[in-house]
Amino acid sequence: MNGEAEEDHQPQTPGRHIELATDEVEQGKNRDGGSGSSPGLTNGKGWDGKLRVPGKVALANPEALSDPEYSDEENVVEGEQIQADEDLFEDEDPDTYELISINSRIQSIPKLHLERFKKVTRLCLRQNGITRIEGLEDLADTLLDLDLYDNLIGHIRGLDSLTNLTSLDLSFNKIKHIKHVNHLTELTDIFFVANKISTIENLDGLTKLRMLELGSNRIREIQNLDTLKNLEELWLAKNKITSLSGLAELPKLKLLSIQSNRIADLSPLKDVPTLEELYISHNLLDTVTGLEENKRLRVLEISNNQISSLEGLGPLTELEEVWASYNKLDNFRDVENALRDKKKLETVYFEGNPMQTRGPALYRNKVRLALPEIRQIDATFVRT
Repeated sequence: MNGEAEEDHQPQTPGRHIELATDEVEQGKNRDGGSGSSPGLTNGKGWDGKLRVPGKVALANPEALSDPEYSDEENVVEGEQIQADEDLFEDEDPDTYELISINSRIQSIPKLHLERFKKVTRLCLRQNGITRIEGLEDLADTLLDLDLYDNLIGHIRGLDSLTNLTSLDLSFNKIKHIKHVNHLTELTDIFFVANKISTIENLDGLTKLRMLELGSNRIREIQNLDTLKNLEELWLAKNKITSLSGLAELPKLKLLSIQSNRIADLSPLKDVPTLEELYISHNLLDTVTGLEENKRLRVLEISNNQISSLEGLGPLTELEEVWASYNKLDNFRDVENALRDKKKLETVYFEGNPMQTRGPALYRNKVRLALPEIRQIDATFVRT
């Protein structure tokens, strides 16, 4: 070892998520890969789920984040209405496969006269003032991807004929109940980020569902997932969940994001031996015991808890990344005992722990001595 690279590095964790620039999401995070970084925070993966609003774009429905009690259709403020919504697509080729109109102040889908388009597979009407899902029947034969992210929709209706849908995004709306989707049996991906949902329900029949995104809602219990036998990714960050029970009937689950909840016990994860990625920062953990049966874990994100020891990670020989910033780790020998035999381990984050804050000048060298095969310590690469 000849030293460490000076430049900071933001790990490129795979995912389709883009960060949302809000104070709530920023809490505990540094965009430049500094203090508080974690894989779920630096690239938006798993924090509030599929947060795909680029930069500081204003939300049409900002109350979904700022006011936990935001609700009630009667309080919707009328926006300025475009004179003729149908003109929005007047220059589009009638044979187009994709229709996109973002932040165009659309209030009525029927007024767009979408019956003109016979081959559309994707419809994206993000950041508008739409309150009702309607007027989509003429797209039923071809539509695969419906994106109504950030509107003012209070009820899931108007999807009866859209049985070919494979992706449905109703994030950042005003939905309280999951209803009228279980007939959409071709769905592989559903996004309900930042609504007002309190119960996971009415998903039976969605046997092809691969990814379910319910971040930033009001959910207290993981339940009613038993029929989702092909589910691979479950995103539940920023809810009010207290227990990891309810996952035992998901035989293909590979990724669980449950950051910013109230989890204190990892032992129910013994029923999910297929798990490969676990994002569980900002919870109530004081130990990592309970993961002994999760021997396929590659990524473990446990930052911002109260963990004082990594004892229990011994059997997890597939680990590639361990993110444990801002806990109570103070013993380099404990870290060495837990992680030194992990031949695939390349990245560790320990900043903000007593073992780093107590002696920051020697911290990196001590980690390198404890874990000589490591390639990245916090946001900095290690040169070999």
